[in-house]
Amino acid sequence: MWHLLEPLHAVLYYTPEVFEEAADLGYPVEERWPSYFAWRAAPLGAPGAVRVASAFYSFSPAMVAAHVPAAWTVAPPKEVLAARPRGIDRAYRSLFGEALDSPEVARAADLVRRAAEAAGVEGRPLAAANAELPWPDAPHLVLWQAATVLREHRGDGHLAALLTAGLGPAESLVSFAAIGAAPTGTFASRGWTHAEWDAAHQHLAGRGLVDEDGIATDAGRALRAEVEARTDRLAAAPWRALGTEAVDELGELLGPLWVTVLGSGLLPSVTTLGIGKV
Repeated sequence: MWHLLEPLHAVLYYTPEVFEEAADLGYPVEERWPSYFAWRAAPLGAPGAVRVASAFYSFSPAMVAAHVPAAWTVAPPKEVLAARPRGIDRAYRSLFGEALDSPEVARAADLVRRAAEAAGVEGRPLAAANAELPWPDAPHLVLWQAATVLREHRGDGHLAALLTAGLGPAESLVSFAAIGAAPTGTFASRGWTHAEWDAAHQHLAGRGLVDEDGIATDAGRALRAEVEARTDRLAAAPWRALGTEAVDELGELLGPLWVTVLGSGLLPSVTTLGIGKV
């Protein structure tokens, strides 16, 4: 379900319509990071760099500090949160056209919302912040907001799994690259210096998790497999609450939307999320 819902959420960070909304707020749009930090952190209020780095985890604190709290001097969180659904409405209408008004989208929105409302948010700051926002009226915006709650719910749980495995922010990326989740260069987008990356590599090597070339050992692959399995377990409750038949139905309903988003070419084909990797 995460594979199906993540692209529906991620249009927030890549579509021209959302970048236009960001530009209207005053954010630079030559690259995606100024608006990314604003869009994603705004549900937390007006957090500073330490809190955002903590919640986002895999980003270098220096990179976060380059964008936060400066983001709130461009536009306050209230304005950012008001612009999010405007951008998604425009992006979704461009992507899906008349399909947005179909009973299938309304049904998908209802099911995803039910799953999102069943997601416990204890100890999950980003999921809780998004779950606290008021629900929009339009079904396609309900779909996006529910997908956002669920992806942040899963993400918060993933951080708990990384912490349990003793993988700090940079180490989480080095160990993920080590199993071939994405080329090492892809992870440069998270802002870590070469020295910081090398230090994380050396620490993992000292634990016997990667070899000198940065390739995961058997122990490293086993640890990452356990991280992913624990992430799945921590993300399972909303889907258990929804029930097998409803989950299967939702998968069928989301399939065409998923194909449309991926087929649009708007999302990068290789990301730090490692979708499709185990």
